[in-house]
Amino acid sequence: MMAALALGMGQRAEACSRVLYVGDDNLRIVGRSLDWKTPIPTNLYVYPRGMAKMGNSLPGSVTWTSKYGAVYAVGYDGGVTEGMNEKGLVVNGLFCKGTVYENDSTKNRPPMSLAMFPAWILDMCATTPEAVELIGAHNFNITGATFDGGTVSALHWGITDAEGRSAIIEFDHGTIKIYQGQDMPAMTNDPTYPEMKAIEAYWEKKGGTHTLPGTVSSPDRYVRAVFFDKNVEKTGDAALGVSIIRSILMNVSVPYTYTVQGEGNVSSTQWRSFSNIRDRLFYFDVVTNPGLFYIDLKKCDLSKGASVMKLDVSKSRDYVGDVTGRLYMSTPFTPMF
Repeated sequence: MMAALALGMGQRAEACSRVLYVGDDNLRIVGRSLDWKTPIPTNLYVYPRGMAKMGNSLPGSVTWTSKYGAVYAVGYDGGVTEGMNEKGLVVNGLFCKGTVYENDSTKNRPPMSLAMFPAWILDMCATTPEAVELIGAHNFNITGATFDGGTVSALHWGITDAEGRSAIIEFDHGTIKIYQGQDMPAMTNDPTYPEMKAIEAYWEKKGGTHTLPGTVSSPDRYVRAVFFDKNVEKTGDAALGVSIIRSILMNVSVPYTYTVQGEGNVSSTQWRSFSNIRDRLFYFDVVTNPGLFYIDLKKCDLSKGASVMKLDVSKSRDYVGDVTGRLYMSTPFTPMF
């Protein structure tokens, strides 16, 4: 799932989903759900460009100065789970069992914490090809905090840009596997992306109109996401588009408070986000809230030297619609390296 999860999740309790809706008039909306067994406080931060940052507190860690402003979803006020930058690049992190970031050849590379990895991509890249180049160079060694009595942070990432160029990034025992395509519609958790595509091919032959897998398992959620994403109406209207992708994501979400005993990839959905790339709108949908609200990046001051802004999601129960005006000046969050 995300960096928050990056922070707090591991081989034990997540089941996130990501779906890309492609409509008319260049409308693209990336929806994702975050699932976890216990509450994950997640606040929204807007960071301007031109900020000096570091990927870890360890000596020799990756450092950079942000080229682009962005909105981040930050779990526990300590780690970026996902976000969208001012160029329309979207990064989402989801749990992927079996992920191993390190091997003997990576251990002496510059340290990079999972708490900052998505921010690094959003800060430095305008497009998916740029992100692929940055990540593919592999001049870093990812590490992440363990939680819940030793839960390991195991993630893979979906990346989408304003032109629909997409990539899924997976780590296989220290080796980066990058799968690229145009408007890649869905990802969930495990198995790995090539295996998931094989499952998708099987269900394509079965049809889908009368038969679809209905459980909350990762492959079943993936198959439903792909089927409905291909078969819903296409529109250029942003409000209708977000309603459509929201309904698809609800179909592949896990009902609130529902869990499967002993199944590490299934936990109930806590929140959903929707990144309208074309219009630079970042929606947030807390399942215990009655409404859907969004931040308009076009209205935010992202210039160098501007203040970091924050939205306290714990106070958002009655928020509906544009909440850009509710952002307030904040100190940067403290990464949980």
